[in-house]
Amino acid sequence: MAETCILTFGDPDSYSAGFADACINLTITGAGDFKARLTRLKLKDLEVSLCCENLPRFACVSLPTERTFLSFPVDADSLISDGFTLRSGDVVLHGRGRPTHQQTNGACQWGLIALSPGVLGSCSKALTGRTITPPHTSKILRPAPAEALRFQRLFAKACRLAERQKLAPEAARALERELLHATINCLAANETGDNPKTRLHHGAVIARFEEAISKRFDQKLSMSALCAEIGVPERTLRMCCTEFFGVSPTRYLLLRRLNKARAALRRADPSTTSVSEVARNHQFLELGRFAVTYRITFGESPSVTLQQAPQS
Repeated sequence: MAETCILTFGDPDSYSAGFADACINLTITGAGDFKARLTRLKLKDLEVSLCCENLPRFACVSLPTERTFLSFPVDADSLISDGFTLRSGDVVLHGRGRPTHQQTNGACQWGLIALSPGVLGSCSKALTGRTITPPHTSKILRPAPAEALRFQRLFAKACRLAERQKLAPEAARALERELLHATINCLAANETGDNPKTRLHHGAVIARFEEAISKRFDQKLSMSALCAEIGVPERTLRMCCTEFFGVSPTRYLLLRRLNKARAALRRADPSTTSVSEVARNHQFLELGRFAVTYRITFGESPSVTLQQAPQS
């Protein structure tokens, strides 16, 4: 029996938690109140998700290894995956156990489909004559226009039915069969013309950068120390961050700290917590500079954020 779920969110942390077994860490890069909507349709062998967000952001996406995932833009040219701007119709076949880094430059809609490796293997063998297996590293595929259009239409149909929250068993089985066939045909397409080896190498650098940041987030970090730990020259790290995020490593680290501080301010009780305390806890030692940078980034002062109702 088909299961549907529609969730709305008013902050990045609760939105990330809405993905359940997937780990999606968001870093918001634009001003305004974050809002997101997650529409999910769970069929027998497929799980379909439509993700709608209103602000630009970075995201580190880590997906469970027991299922195969593909992601794709629903808006044309609205999603950048590991430094590659996806066109309408492009599909990312995610590597097993490998994080993917996404970037958006504004409001965005993107899709996520999950299926078991066994279903992928058996159906691809029956439909194409060859077995498609989950790759070790993510692949960016570009299906033929007709195949991409058919896939997009079926995905949109699945999302519309999920919105209605009523789907008869016969209709669910027919939709799943068609969508599964369309998905397999898209995954049988060739990779795009970018250099996957270069993307893999740069992705590994970014993954080590993220890990180093996470381990020492409560410490004052220097780029020279980070580069020594990662094992790359500062020039290489700068190039990889520009490719994946469009900003320098220093700017990326600043945005990560600002987002953590914003989350702490939103959770805090203003009667017992001060802006200066939160700033110091996130390595912002100059309160005036912190307040200015915070306001430029999020469109409001940290004191305004603190005075809002606490969020769990």
